[in-house]
Amino acid sequence: MNDNKAIKERDLYKDPGLLLKFILLSAIGIFMFFIPVTYNGATTIPLEITISFLIEKLPFVVKAYAFIVIMIGALRPFVKKTWNTDRVTRFFSFSKLVGAIFTIILFSGHAPEAVARPDHGPFLFDSLAVQVGVLIPIGSIFLTFLMDYGFIDFIGQFLKPVMRKIWKTPGRTAVVAVASFMGSTAVGVMMTNDLFKELKYNIREAVIVATSFSTVSISFFVVIAKTANIMELWSEFFFVSFFVTFAVTAITVRIPPLSTKPNDYYKNQKGFPEEDIEGNLFKGALENGLRICKNAGGVFKTTSRNVIDSFDLVFEVLPNFMSIGLIALIIAHYTTIFDFFGYIFYPLTYILRVPEPLLAAKAAFLGLAEMFLPVMLATEAPLLTRFILCVMSMSQILMFSTTIPTIVATEIPVSIKDLVIIWFERTVLIFLITVPIAHLVIG
Repeated sequence: MNDNKAIKERDLYKDPGLLLKFILLSAIGIFMFFIPVTYNGATTIPLEITISFLIEKLPFVVKAYAFIVIMIGALRPFVKKTWNTDRVTRFFSFSKLVGAIFTIILFSGHAPEAVARPDHGPFLFDSLAVQVGVLIPIGSIFLTFLMDYGFIDFIGQFLKPVMRKIWKTPGRTAVVAVASFMGSTAVGVMMTNDLFKELKYNIREAVIVATSFSTVSISFFVVIAKTANIMELWSEFFFVSFFVTFAVTAITVRIPPLSTKPNDYYKNQKGFPEEDIEGNLFKGALENGLRICKNAGGVFKTTSRNVIDSFDLVFEVLPNFMSIGLIALIIAHYTTIFDFFGYIFYPLTYILRVPEPLLAAKAAFLGLAEMFLPVMLATEAPLLTRFILCVMSMSQILMFSTTIPTIVATEIPVSIKDLVIIWFERTVLIFLITVPIAHLVIG
């Protein structure tokens, strides 16, 4: 019986209907996330065009939607009586309430300058809450095609040797990294969380991917480069940022806290690690993908379930954008706290001979609050310093305005303390790797 079953699984690629389903769904997912297209004079991806189109054509609807989501997300822990489950849950339950209050104040017409200034409340609501609130549920539709129907497992088999050796993660991690890069941080974290719950990542792998591969999207590269006025160095900036991000990750996976995370799977269940394939690699990878596709069930049912589940993340993330993100921006603009902590990096920037080392050190610490802040602080700095800080903005990954609350909102077990430690390690390594390269590039 088992032999017959094995034979049938080896012959899955001979089933034309199953093969067509696998190819069609994979093609749709690939197109939406990975195929660059030109829209309004800019290069982006179809998913981003879809989101932008909805926001542009239905501005009132999407803003009302985001507002309602923030209110529901803030009240949800108290209605469900889960707000005091543990210390972290209590903290984020009350932070979501604060986010709802800030949002109400913002739309009241009587918001104080600290909340109402364009680069504070309006920026967080329009550029983050609305964008991510629309992106996550719509993105989950096309993530279903990639994750639940075999494509990510198919690709993972090819990249497994490289990913395992360098970054100690499964081959499927490459798909997550590209999805983040082409889509957004939220896409990468959401995909990672889903794969973790599907027992395809253990705890250590999930934490590594969420904290080290969930990069900001390519669209932010353009924004950062324009803000810092380094578009003439676009190619250098792009490729150096790409290299530094993954070079840093290759180091951090080998030191605590990432190296000490357990290899247990979600809720101590038995996991489904990528299997070694004997014989023809392509045929084996295809059979693996087709097997996943066959067992996934109906497309509508699976997609509907994933969209519904995606709102768990939406309700968690959006209120925290408007609380943690806004508080961090207010502190950065109206106090010297971040300036004080910036002195932590001053010896490093001084030794590395970064022009205006104290400014660079302060700007680097601001990245913990929001990725735009380092560049905004250094718009008048020397070109070398601006280039270094632009690369840093793209490579730090972890920040309190987006990534950290997004990760904490998932079921990936990692503490805020560990997230901050990983951010610190990445920042130090980014300086050590980027500065020599920047000297070579700029002179």
